[in-house]
Amino acid sequence: MVSAMTPDIEVSRDIAAAPSVVYAALTDITRMGEWSPENYLAEWNEGFDHAAVGAKFTGHNRHGDKEWTTEAEIVELVPDRRFFFDCDARGFVFAKWGYAIEATDAGCRVTEYNQDLRPESALERSATISGVADRLAHNRTGMEETLERLAAALEAK
Repeated sequence: MVSAMTPDIEVSRDIAAAPSVVYAALTDITRMGEWSPENYLAEWNEGFDHAAVGAKFTGHNRHGDKEWTTEAEIVELVPDRRFFFDCDARGFVFAKWGYAIEATDAGCRVTEYNQDLRPESALERSATISGVADRLAHNRTGMEETLERLAAALEAK
């Protein structure tokens, strides 16, 4: 079951690393720029310095010559199994993201989830800010690349 989310996209990848290693990497949001092709930096907001339900962080994103930030709040955290967060703008949750980790004989299977909650009236403005017209296709490709980069980094250890 996905955390209070009906995902628009889910992408899975087997990773030859222990669930605890993958969970530690994903929940260290300061490392997100290592995996994501769009998020180049994430930092804890004032008063927060580690993953916990209710912890908030800011993501700095880039696509081509466009840059923008998003505010996020961790909404679910289950050690070595789940990490979910909501992104909001002015108090409105416009996207939900999450990772589920399942142990396998060779390490684990990581599934990344995304749900886009933007109203249709916000799509044009969002595309202007980000330079991304087809967010669904863009996110799917980015999620596949994120999991590939995560696997490459963690399997190399």
